[in-house]
Amino acid sequence: REPMDPADRREVVGTVETLVRLRGEGRTGEAHVLLVEAAYWPAVRFPLLAAEMQRAGLGADWATLLWEAASLPPERLVAAADALTVAGRADDGEQILRQGVARPAHEIGQAVTGLVGEGRYREVRALLDAYVRVRTPEEAARSAEPAPKTLVPLLLEAARGVSDERHWDLVHALRVAGHTA
Repeated sequence: REPMDPADRREVVGTVETLVRLRGEGRTGEAHVLLVEAAYWPAVRFPLLAAEMQRAGLGADWATLLWEAASLPPERLVAAADALTVAGRADDGEQILRQGVARPAHEIGQAVTGLVGEGRYREVRALLDAYVRVRTPEEAARSAEPAPKTLVPLLLEAARGVSDERHWDLVHALRVAGHTA
């Protein structure tokens, strides 16, 4: 994890000031563009951005920013969730992951396969934990298609971490989808 430097701090504070001004002037379109841009910032900025937006009364804008950040590539999504969680904003970290796993099952499978290929198992576990909690067992089973030998054991491990019932529901869904568990 990279530390926040003074330039990051200035950028965050300046952006929140600009958002307050744009909202005050009724320039909602420009404010939204700024939120979308901020969603793609480095993860290290997210905790301060959350705190500054809350302090400025921009809670609804923070929720919008989290929604926009949910479309980040999986490794950046997990990094943003981690940064928020470490800063004591676990609910925001969980929210961004839940929203981020709303992607199509095949895309989740490809993303997890890529993360495994890079040896990024912590990110794999975080992403799949959120995925099996939010999506149906049938959807989770469909996500195994890109690489069943790799993904089936990982999905089952994540489901086991949720509950015995979720694990057995996923075992059944994987069997129906033609994957032996």
